[in-house]
Amino acid sequence: MANILIVGANQGIGYYLVERLLELGNHVTVLDIQTDAVEALKEKNQRTVLPVMADARNLSSIVNGVQQAIEYFGDIDVAIHNACLCTFESEYDTDIEVYQNVMDVNYFGALRLAKTVLPNMRKVKKGRIIFTSSGVGVTGFSNISPYAASKGAIESLAKCLEIENEEYGISFHLFHPPLTNTKAASGISVPKEFKAEAKKVGYGLADHIWSKKFVICHSASQAAQMKFSYRHPLYIGKMMTKAAQRSARVL
Repeated sequence: MANILIVGANQGIGYYLVERLLELGNHVTVLDIQTDAVEALKEKNQRTVLPVMADARNLSSIVNGVQQAIEYFGDIDVAIHNACLCTFESEYDTDIEVYQNVMDVNYFGALRLAKTVLPNMRKVKKGRIIFTSSGVGVTGFSNISPYAASKGAIESLAKCLEIENEEYGISFHLFHPPLTNTKAASGISVPKEFKAEAKKVGYGLADHIWSKKFVICHSASQAAQMKFSYRHPLYIGKMMTKAAQRSARVL
């Protein structure tokens, strides 16, 4: 049994991640701007799930949520930043403010969580922190640069913090889900049948949450795809963009 805290898990992959983690006997605290779906889970998991209204963009709400989790369940074993904001316009049509808003949720949200949980994890000399990344943060993709840039940023952040906190017994990791049929990915012009099922991805990530690998995927095939993407990022990014453009023309 572990005490796990997730920022951004009221829907999509995050929701199914919570559902599976509870099935596996863990205690889970969910911080989100909406908690209705997690509140429904609480009806069957009264003592093992704690929904807390919080905003990844607001440090005080994250601090409050983390404090509640520690008071309710004890020291946090795993902290996951899964909150996500994604836009689907070209750089030409995207104002600077949009880039700032996306970075505030995706990158600075991850940083706020890390800086909030790290002091206690350093004190007890254990813990793991996981940021949900994306293949486009590695490869690039058209009309999604605010999101892709934010994911590229947390890739570097996780590496730096892994190095800095190794002496404390704290590890950093990246979740790398595939393109999944979620609300966040609805603006990508790819048919639903080519997107993975959110439940399958969420359950798979939960099953691999204790993986020692820096990059954690829900399946062996996704792990292989990510290895290739890291080796040939721009090639994969251009290929994926062209494939999506062809799909859009067909649709």
